[in-house]
Amino acid sequence: MIARYIFYAILLYMLYRLIFDVIIPIRKTTKAVKQQFREAQERMNEQMNQNGYNPQPQPKAEPQKQEKIGDYIDFEELK
Repeated sequence: MIARYIFYAILLYMLYRLIFDVIIPIRKTTKAVKQQFREAQERMNEQMNQNGYNPQPQPKAEPQKQEKIGDYIDFEELK
């Protein structure tokens, strides 16, 4: 009977340590990194707008015609 309570107490303690030492710090770090990326993106967009950056669409290149030279012949190395 007491062994069961000790087992549950250890299990609850391990669960508590997992949540507060692993899961919450990972969540906070992920949130902070996302915020930093968002801020960097906003700063870059502001700088581009201040510099008058206006991307011009690139004209599509026409596919080049490839001439057929001949049949492919396997190369075998002779010893």
